[in-house]
Amino acid sequence: MKKYAITLVMALSLITGCKDDTDFLNVKSTNILLIDEVYSDPRLVLSAATELYNRIPELVEPANFGIYASFDEAFASGDYARHQNREYSYDDWNLWDYAYIREINLFIERVEAAKALTPADKVRFAAEGRFLRANAYFEMVKRMGGVPLITESLSYDYSGNAAYLRKPRAKESEIYDYVISEFEAIKSILPKTPNEKSRATYGLALASKARAALYAGSIAKYGANTPSVSLPNGEVGIPASKATGYYQIALAAAQELINSGQYSLYQKAPDLSTNFANIFLDKANNPEVIFVEDYKLASGKVHSFALDNQPRAITEEGERGGRLNPSLNLVQSFEKLDNTFAPLAINTGSANNYVYYDKPEDLFANRDARLQGTVLVPGAIFKNRPIDIFAGLILGNNTILSGDQLGQLKPVNGVSVQVVGLSGPIEGYDGSAQGGFYMRKYNDPVTGSGQIGTQSEVWNVRYRYAEVLLNAAEAAFELGQNAVAASYMKLVRDRAGLTTPLTASEITFDRIVHERKVELAYENHELWDMKRWRIAHVVWDGSNSDLTTQPGKATEPSTRVYSLWPYKIYDPGGPNHNKWVFRKVLSGRVTQSHIFRLGNYYSRIGDAIINNNPLIVRNPNQ
Repeated sequence: MKKYAITLVMALSLITGCKDDTDFLNVKSTNILLIDEVYSDPRLVLSAATELYNRIPELVEPANFGIYASFDEAFASGDYARHQNREYSYDDWNLWDYAYIREINLFIERVEAAKALTPADKVRFAAEGRFLRANAYFEMVKRMGGVPLITESLSYDYSGNAAYLRKPRAKESEIYDYVISEFEAIKSILPKTPNEKSRATYGLALASKARAALYAGSIAKYGANTPSVSLPNGEVGIPASKATGYYQIALAAAQELINSGQYSLYQKAPDLSTNFANIFLDKANNPEVIFVEDYKLASGKVHSFALDNQPRAITEEGERGGRLNPSLNLVQSFEKLDNTFAPLAINTGSANNYVYYDKPEDLFANRDARLQGTVLVPGAIFKNRPIDIFAGLILGNNTILSGDQLGQLKPVNGVSVQVVGLSGPIEGYDGSAQGGFYMRKYNDPVTGSGQIGTQSEVWNVRYRYAEVLLNAAEAAFELGQNAVAASYMKLVRDRAGLTTPLTASEITFDRIVHERKVELAYENHELWDMKRWRIAHVVWDGSNSDLTTQPGKATEPSTRVYSLWPYKIYDPGGPNHNKWVFRKVLSGRVTQSHIFRLGNYYSRIGDAIINNNPLIVRNPNQ
């Protein structure tokens, strides 16, 4: 053993140039930076901040898009668990991340204590830390209700008694008040740089303040409809008397951002549907986008949304694609250009009394342009290629001929005929258009984005100007300022081709809900909106509800995900040969109806958390 030790010492002496023991022990590491070294260089501080930005908690992002199929916006053509589960878990959507809060607190403290940073760098980095901390508390409060409010790093003294580290839950309103006040305090510290999309700015602080205040106002007002969703000390539930104040804050914050002129609606492409889709694709001087999580192949950060959701007819990667299908529930929610709501015209009475169309896309004509900016409908063009979606042929004797393989050919009267689309739909065939549609929003049309080796750089848009306008409209409506609400909604609706303005008297709660549903679909709003309005248990009520015929009504039950399948008429010599018809379909894999219980309004606080801190009280109805 002694021989080996001597050999090791000799080897180390050679490596270190025969330095003495003291010199060897003081050799500086080449791959580890000390805290003081990090906080003496603004580039390294930015790297530390970037790591915290990358950890922003988010329910839905490109990497976990399947959550969209948890409600009524989409059918999961691949993972069907949600369509087969009746109840949402009380553990769904929970967040209790005090490790992240601690790291943000430490970041702020180290920035403020740094001696080598310029005053300007210290002020900006500290403000960014405060934004990240406030945003983290906002993410927790909308899931959990009131949580312990900790704004400094805590240290254990190794005394054997950690009781002094235990903090009780703050009131839900206190967390919202803190979040709102932080966004207000840092707005003027952060730079007014609207072209900066990945870091906190003046515009982001105002947009965040408006959103948070709107959520708090909604919970205060509509919480009266669910009195049992509360706790006696206010950890859950906000007094109704606070609603007006929160709505006023939301409107003022949104109007300050609107009046600043820093952002505007994206309006570059002449085709309105393409223009809407491009909001999420165009990274060059995009005036609408306020805050994103960006992706770049050069930095090694890409995502698989295009890989998993490219239409099967034009897949770049074998059998990969088509995993998320927009639902008929959502598609029929896009109103007609005359501002009216109606189910899609697929029959005139009985199910088999079809309405015939010359082209499949004709069914969707004269509707809100956001429909085809969000959804790839049958007959749509994507990547300069048609999306071949049809479920089968309807023959002259009204029988249906289909297949079990994409693009399958079968003989009809001695002629080989394609009997199913290259993208399906085929019942139970993963990746085929089982919902009858594919995703357009966020789907990357760039060649290579659907390949495993490259994937997509499309950014994840967290805040954009259209939401600010809708937040202002909702807050104004709740304050009785319907004309103001109508003026903000008009801007959003004009871009969608809805050129007949809604009057002040036409601005209703149903209209507010609808406008957010179609403008913000697949943007991580549906769950939080339904929760704050206290209508989640009404819409997802567990009933085996049919597809509503009143898509403009906010409280219509929508518990099962419906599909729309196109069929070709094959009747040579007949009057409808080569025309198209549609059938409403309930997939056999939709075996359960969604039920949202009162206990789902706030996620469960785990037993381990409560056992470690007896001051924490449980959430109600669980």
